[in-house]
Parts: sequence; C-alpha cells; structure tokens
Amino acid sequence: MATSKGSSILQATQNLGQSLWLDNISRSLITSGNLAKLITDDGLQGMTSNPSIFDKAFSEGSDYDDDIRKHARAGAGTQEIYDALTVADIQAALDLFRPVYDASRALDGYVSLEVSPLLARDSHQTLSEARRLWNALNRPNTMIKIPGTAEGLPAIEEALYEGMNVNVTLLFSVEAYEKVALAHIRALKRRHAEGKALGHVSSVASFFVSRIDSTVDAWLEKNKPDHKELQGKTAIANAKDAYRVYERLYKSNEFAPLAAAGAQVQRLLWASTGTKNPAYPDTLYVDELIGPETVNTVPPATYEAFRDHGTAEPKLLDGLDKALSDLKAVADAGVKLSDVTDALLDDGIKQFVKAFEKLMAGLDHKRAAFAAGE
Repeated sequence: MATSKGSSILQATQNLGQSLWLDNISRSLITSGNLAKLITDDGLQGMTSNPSIFDKAFSEGSDYDDDIRKHARAGAGTQEIYDALTVADIQAALDLFRPVYDASRALDGYVSLEVSPLLARDSHQTLSEARRLWNALNRPNTMIKIPGTAEGLPAIEEALYEGMNVNVTLLFSVEAYEKVALAHIRALKRRHAEGKALGHVSSVASFFVSRIDSTVDAWLEKNKPDHKELQGKTAIANAKDAYRVYERLYKSNEFAPLAAAGAQVQRLLWASTGTKNPAYPDTLYVDELIGPETVNTVPPATYEAFRDHGTAEPKLLDGLDKALSDLKAVADAGVKLSDVTDALLDDGIKQFVKAFEKLMAGLDHKRAAFAAGE
C-alpha cells in the first residue's frame, strides 16, 4: 500500500474534522512495516477489524502457521489459539497507534476488536466478553466492538460506565443510533455523578452506509423502475439524518455539563463505505460524508482510491434538509426503510457469524493437523 501519493488529501480531510481509519488488519500489514508507514506518512488515525477481516487474514497464506503450530503442539484448543492470534495482532497495532492516541489526547489512535458475533443477542455474555477482551488487550487505546442490537444496549452502557472504549457496530437505522447515543450519554452521566474521570472514555457509533443503497436500489429497480432518480440517494440521506440527531444530542444543554467535565462526544463512524455498485464513483461514500467530529473507516481499495482521486470537501453539512426530502421520496415510492434496516441488521449478524464459524473451522483444521505432527 503506497504512502507517498495522496497524503495531502488525507490531511485536508482531517483538517475538516474527520478522522480516517483503516478497515483492515493482518499480520503481514503489521510486520512489513506498511502500517507504520501509513501512520507516519499518511497520518492514518485508527483501525477496525471484524470476523470477516480476520477470516481473510487467517485463511490467506501462511503468516500464522508457525504460531498455530506452536500453540497446537502445546495442547491449546481452537478458541485459545484464536484468542492468542487476534490479541497479538491487535496489541501490535495498538502499540503502533499509541503515539496517535497520545498526540490526539485520546481522540484517535484506536484499534477495534469485536466481541464474538455469536453473542449479539445476549446482553450478559456480551458484557462478559467485552470485559475479557479489554483486560486481555490491556492498552488504553483499545476499542471493544459491540453490536448495536437491542440486547447489546445494556452491555454498551455498562462497558462505557466501567471506562471501556466502545465501538458500537452494525447500526443501520437512525432510531437505533439514537438509542446508542442516549446509552452513551447515560453512561457518562453515571460516571460524572460518581466523580469518575470522563476524558479517556471514547466511543464511536458505526453507522453502515453502502448496504442501504444496495438493498433499496435493488427494490426500486424491481418494483419502481421509473424512479431511477431515487437510486443511490438513500444511504447518504440516511447518514445525514443520523448526523442531525448527533448534533441535536451532543450540542444540547443535557450534554454540556459532561463536555465541560472533559467528556468526549460519541462520534459517528461511517462504516461499509466501499462502493458496491460499479455505476457509482468508487469514493462516493467518503467524498459525500466528510464533516466535523466524524470518522470514516475505509477498506483498503477505497482508501487507495480516495488518496488518488477523492475530494476533501465538507459535504456532510450540505443538504441536511434535502436528505429528509430524499428519504420522504423513497418512502413515498413504497420503501419502508425500517424494514430495510431491520433486515440488514439481521443479515449483518448472520454474515459475521458465518465468517466467524468459517474462521474457527479453518483454524481447527490447521490445529488438528499441526497437533498430529503434519
């Protein structure tokens, strides 16, 4: 991954208030020195991972085979090996990002590790797993990813109250996002009431973008082919509507005392920002969502495309009213957005479960082979 060309556009984006994180992690990215170059040369400010990314990292090549062999021959089980591999990679990335964390005063420099997607509908086990991962990683710039399901909300609030940094993932609907933001504010209020420090508690709300357009566009194409002008409009409008809620909540009198006590806002993080429709610009979901106090976690191909030919302009703040009219037009055409977002949440959980199970099956196969001396 190149690091000399395009650094200026990345810096310009940061100057507009948006942090760019990379939605990718692998052993080779870390050991090759490429991640360090992205941080020092481009000013990359954070990193996210998920089960699909780890599945790809583990299944491609042999970077992890020596470690898997060592753990397998020592009698470790598949879960123990998975924990050892992921914790080692995340810790290595966290250490590289630590100067970013320190320089930004705990605003950036985070690396996210997700609780098992098998626990997405279990509040108690999600919180227990969050605590376990937080303690295992043992770095102040750790972020624990927790799905923003109804069951996840109590775990999110409690984790934040306990002082963990939380990346709330799989948010598709504005209504779900607002519940997450309110849980964040409640957690900080509880800490503040007890005289606990607020400034180091960081959180982002990962609001998924491109999958909205993929689903709505397919429905329009099938059911309303005469409404082509609505295609490609829903995802960005939905994200801008979420940002309206963000501004209402975090610029309110309710949050002001927390901010005065040093609390960070919970930034909206735009996720799923790779363009899936080849008819759309490959930087669409980066270009159109640049604005203050936000994050965009960008997959590698989109990151390179943005470096090469993206546009650093504060477009998020443009057309917030137009976004509402676009959403109304889509609804008038027959799309029930709440059904779309509910289905995408369920599908997102299923996809991560499938990736996690595939990852664990592949890891178990290697473990068994290495343990047998192969």
